[in-house]
Amino acid sequence: MKILSLCPSNTELVEYLGLTDMLAGVDDYSDWPEQISNLPRLGPDLSINMDKVEELKPDLVLASLSVPGMEKNVAELEKRQIPHIVLNPQSLADIANDLVFAAKKIGRPERGILAAKQFTKKIEELQVISSRIEKKPSLYWEWWPKPVFTPGKVNWLTEISEIAGGRNLFADVELASVQTDWEDVLNRQPDYICLAWVGVRREKVNPEIVLKRPGWSGLEAVKQNRILVLEEELYCRPSPRLIEGAIKLAEKIHPQALSI
Repeated sequence: MKILSLCPSNTELVEYLGLTDMLAGVDDYSDWPEQISNLPRLGPDLSINMDKVEELKPDLVLASLSVPGMEKNVAELEKRQIPHIVLNPQSLADIANDLVFAAKKIGRPERGILAAKQFTKKIEELQVISSRIEKKPSLYWEWWPKPVFTPGKVNWLTEISEIAGGRNLFADVELASVQTDWEDVLNRQPDYICLAWVGVRREKVNPEIVLKRPGWSGLEAVKQNRILVLEEELYCRPSPRLIEGAIKLAEKIHPQALSI
């Protein structure tokens, strides 16, 4: 079966299913696993080259609505009658369900059931560990600095925060993504500042940028050097790799309490 993936989270989901050998093309931003490096590239996830998609004659295209603007990809797939499924996970449970759904559509349902069980089991193991931690620091997740975007309650990073032994600073806002400002963050007094800018590699993010924000030098998180520059690929993509991110985060905020 010939499969095409139109975004990194879908590519990673296929790898988690153990079906990467079926991939015949991926979007420009897919960078994991390493074995996809020689596959045909279909363009950026928001500007997929549909002519190239059609030329590859896929049996199934894995589309997504995880980023605003991807709707046009789906519309074009429908217009050209290219076989496809659309994933739009907002939670860890959604990701588990997508593993089952995608595997079924690919024709390997047993892979999906097994992968979902393994994924869920790891989440449960982490939940048991985090439940023993009494003090759970607040985490300000910065997806973008200006304008400020941060995940709200209806987002996987609220769950990742919890299973890592913390809590999302904006978990009180009933949205998937919250647009706010630096003053709002300052008033909430986060215990940790987690910089994970969408589409920006970790090495390109300078943590000292927060010192230039009005009043932020007085934040306890800044005074205590609790500014974390994190791999956006482990936190900003709704894929099974979020578990790897949760483990890395837990080791940073609770090094003395966790042995995962």
